[in-house]
Formats: sequence, C-alpha cells, structure tokens
Amino acid sequence: MSGSIRSQIASLAPTMPAFDVHTMLEDLYTLSGFLLFELAAALAGILGGIGLILALVGVFGVVSFTVSQRTNEIGIRMAMGAAQSSILRMILRQGVWIISGGVAAGVLLALAISRLVANFIYGVSPYDPLTYVSVTAILGIVALLACYFPARRATRVDPMIALRYE
Repeated sequence: MSGSIRSQIASLAPTMPAFDVHTMLEDLYTLSGFLLFELAAALAGILGGIGLILALVGVFGVVSFTVSQRTNEIGIRMAMGAAQSSILRMILRQGVWIISGGVAAGVLLALAISRLVANFIYGVSPYDPLTYVSVTAILGIVALLACYFPARRATRVDPMIALRYE
C-alpha cells in the first residue's frame, strides 16, 4: 500500500519527498504515540499493587503486634470463660478502627489530589463514586483479611501459657 501512497503523493506534489511511511497502528505504538501512556498506566497499576501489598503487610504487622502485646489480657479473658468468637470480634473490631481511619484519610487525600490529575484521566471523572467505592471496598476486604489471621491466632491462646507469659 505504501507504493500507491507514494505514487499519489508524487502525482499531487512531485517535489515533496515521501519517506518513512507507516500505518497508523505502527505509528501509535511508538514513543510519540500511545506507547508512553500505556507504559505509564502499567507502571501506575504496578505501583498500586505494591501499595496494596504494603498496606496489607502494615495492617497485619500492627494487628499482630497488638495481639502479642495483649496476650496476657486475652489469656485472662479465655480463663474467665470468654468464647473464641468474642475474642475474634474484639481483635477484628480493633482492626476495623485502624482500617477505617486509614481509608477515611486516604479518600479525603484522593479527593483533594484528584483535581491535579484530572487532565491525565481519560474516560473517568476524577470524582467518580464507583471508583472510590470499589477501591475502598477492595482495600477494606484485603485489610480485614490481614486482620483475620492475627485475630484467629489470638483465639488459640492457651490461658495457662498466656498467664505465665510475663
């Protein structure tokens, strides 16, 4: 097809040079086309995934540390007859408070910063409620999962070992 394009150009303007002829798709996937935007979007997705993993590890670490600090208290509660489900709810409730504070601060910061990135977003409003709700739900579920494992470990505390802990 490039031969017919060159002949058309030569018939319209014989002195105009026709070189480096590409298809539109070939030209779009270069650095001057959409390739740079696709690489930036992939990088943003990777950084978002790393951020989610860091949040997961952070919540897990904080709740695990808190559970280890409260081993004596949990042992006393279990010795006094507390059910494993009440211990699980107590630890998960503490995790929910941590998660709620972090999510609320994150949403407020995202709303404040969204005006700065509005020009870079295509097809989605910077204040899209579906995006905020879905990201908040995913982060909340992952963080609750991170809280569940230390809470589950706390329900398996042997009261005698916990009372001898200190």
